[in-house]
Amino acid sequence: MEVLNWFTHNTDKFAVRLGVIFDKIRPYIVNLSIMETIDVFDLIERMSALIRSEERKKCAALGLQAVHLQALNYILRCNRYSDTPAALTNYLGMTRGTVSQTLSLLEKKGYITKTTDIHDRRVIHLELSKEGKNILEQARPAELFIKASALLKQKENIEDYETTFSNALTALQKANQSQSFGQCKTCHYFTTTDDGFLCGLTRQPLSQSDSEKICQEHTVVLRGI
Repeated sequence: MEVLNWFTHNTDKFAVRLGVIFDKIRPYIVNLSIMETIDVFDLIERMSALIRSEERKKCAALGLQAVHLQALNYILRCNRYSDTPAALTNYLGMTRGTVSQTLSLLEKKGYITKTTDIHDRRVIHLELSKEGKNILEQARPAELFIKASALLKQKENIEDYETTFSNALTALQKANQSQSFGQCKTCHYFTTTDDGFLCGLTRQPLSQSDSEKICQEHTVVLRGI
């Protein structure tokens, strides 16, 4: 699901550059037996197009644009180190002006709230309101994900699919020099202690909820990449 989410929210960012990027990452992708007969770039592009199409249908019915859904989805999933306009801008790969306009509209509609950081008043934290969570649930192309997941689970080698796409995703991010925005508990710095969880980078304690959210500081070490 993390891989599908990433494809969903980065299609526009990489659509033009994927062809060049894929030439760079081809030597890095491991265990990809279909490489000789199927162009992975075409697979990723087609997956993204299908998800985008379903997303646009949902958004249109609710009077939203795709970027609004992407912003809401990110704010729901990010942790306290990443719930800022700057992090959102980095995640979406859009201009600060576009993201600022998006956030202003979402705030006006009552879907998000903005809070000034108590330690640094230059920093703004973003949070979904109850209305924002409700509209996000309605706009997500959940049915598409559920059906696709069910079909994949019928395959005996489902783990191979996950490994292949995860490696392709990591290679794309490295080739594009973008941050992974991965789940906290999969980070190199995630540490388990006698008292619970700890971020090895900030040295701050983490809750169970923290561990399951995505972070702009996420660092992954993957063999072969």
